[in-house]
Amino acid sequence: METSPVRVLVVDDYEPFRRFVCSTLGKSSDLQVIGEADDGLEAIHKAEELQPDLIVLDIGLPTLNGIEAARRICKLSPESKILFVSQESSTDVVQEALRIGALGYVVKTHAGIELLAAVEAVRQGKQFISGGVPRKAEITRSHEVEFYPDDAAFVVGFTHFIEAALKAGKALIVVATESHRKSLLQRLQEQGVDIAAAIEQGRYLPLDVADTLSTFMGNDLPDPVRFFGVVGDLIAAATRATAGEQSRVAICGECASILWAQGNADAAIQVERFCNQLTKRYEMDILCGFSLSSFYREEDKQVFQKICSEC
Repeated sequence: METSPVRVLVVDDYEPFRRFVCSTLGKSSDLQVIGEADDGLEAIHKAEELQPDLIVLDIGLPTLNGIEAARRICKLSPESKILFVSQESSTDVVQEALRIGALGYVVKTHAGIELLAAVEAVRQGKQFISGGVPRKAEITRSHEVEFYPDDAAFVVGFTHFIEAALKAGKALIVVATESHRKSLLQRLQEQGVDIAAAIEQGRYLPLDVADTLSTFMGNDLPDPVRFFGVVGDLIAAATRATAGEQSRVAICGECASILWAQGNADAAIQVERFCNQLTKRYEMDILCGFSLSSFYREEDKQVFQKICSEC
């Protein structure tokens, strides 16, 4: 006898990513997307109305966040299994999500390679925790990719990363366009960060993304020898500002994003691969920023998945 497909409600406030989730789920004949929602309250109402078998739920939702929405959904649709898919990778957040009754948690940067596996585990009543959730031993060496809807969100995300790193006593290497560097400086100053002192101490190294790319690109692809040589020198310079501790260096940049925007997806993927290798050589944090506006094209979905798989 044929079994009925698993009925899925997809909840995410960013439409391009929601489309990506629905498209990925659509690859399995056992899964049927029966509804979508873009905020927490709408998710609660649709869960109560549709009583889905599975809810794929974001955390950073407008009106009502995903954690609070899940609490209410567990009461109104108790048979619905919940799988969180969020850009948040904090172990505290993940533990809270599982504590309230979710069976699975996928970090968005890993969704391309983990989503279907997570859905399969959850539908069987098994717990699934993303490889993007750091264990305690991995916290000092991470490579994260964030996808931002626009420039304003990009600046907010990078500011948060930079501010946290500086407060932790780390040195920052920031590789960005001129407009983003100016916006970052302005927002950091507005947030009360003494960025002038950080620059003077050598703990804030702002670099132009085009100039940086020119130092290691060759034949439209990043040259590994040049890449690791250039980045190694930058890390050494930043390390001198942190009493010689490499673990107190962090990098955030948009090299891969710029390459992709130029139509060079292969180079973008290779840069992400090299960044992943950097975290195996050094104890450090790396944040790579992308604009999600590029994902409107159908042909970009495969690139999105490849980039996610490199983190």
